[in-house]
Amino acid sequence: MQIDLNADLGEDESAEAIARDIALMQHISSCNIACGGHAGSPQLMRTMLMQAVKAGVAAGAHPSYPDRAGFGRVTMDIAPDALCQSVIHQIQALTDISTEMAVSLTHIKPHGALYNDLAADHALADIVAPALHKAFPALKIVGLAHSAFEDAVISTGAIFVREAFIDRRYTKHKRLVPRSHDGAVLHDDTARIGQALSLVRDNAALTDNGEKIEITAQSLCIHSDSPGALQSAGAIHAAFVREGVKVTAP
Repeated sequence: MQIDLNADLGEDESAEAIARDIALMQHISSCNIACGGHAGSPQLMRTMLMQAVKAGVAAGAHPSYPDRAGFGRVTMDIAPDALCQSVIHQIQALTDISTEMAVSLTHIKPHGALYNDLAADHALADIVAPALHKAFPALKIVGLAHSAFEDAVISTGAIFVREAFIDRRYTKHKRLVPRSHDGAVLHDDTARIGQALSLVRDNAALTDNGEKIEITAQSLCIHSDSPGALQSAGAIHAAFVREGVKVTAP
């Protein structure tokens, strides 16, 4: 068995957050670097890319709605063409820096509300997916497993990486429970480890109603800004080692 363990990084410029992100790279196999839409700066992108190389972690772009004020967690009323231009501009910003540093990017993973909207909205996914693949044909695209975005990306011929979440609860429709709802975020190590192992061994997760649903994922995400993320990442990686699961980029 093998699985990719990823985290969204470079979203907070405080010294404490940067130190946490760098430490997280010791436990993950790929990272998604904020590139200006909801967070991030050129200097922070350089720092995250440099540290990813040192840790042997695959680096990708983490674009979002152009919404720094709302941290990209609110759906924006924006024309699809303008949205595509913004997202491509964000990814290009990281691509330019990675080229300067001779670092190869491997993937694109949308952030926040954009991620969820692409998972649920077939019309939006059918516009954004081909735009991303046309602009960055060599990059894999990461998104929610069993979603509209998966269908749209695969139809373009791009490589889609099916993602599931260690620290989030699911609905029976295989969507993430909104953060505003009680129980949407799994807070303790026991629950996070249990969900991670269930996803890898059984291709399954529990819903907010306690039902078991099938989820087939190639990559598991733990949010770096979730309380206790660093400790959980270490514990999950150790649990994978004990179970004979290899942690490696897709």
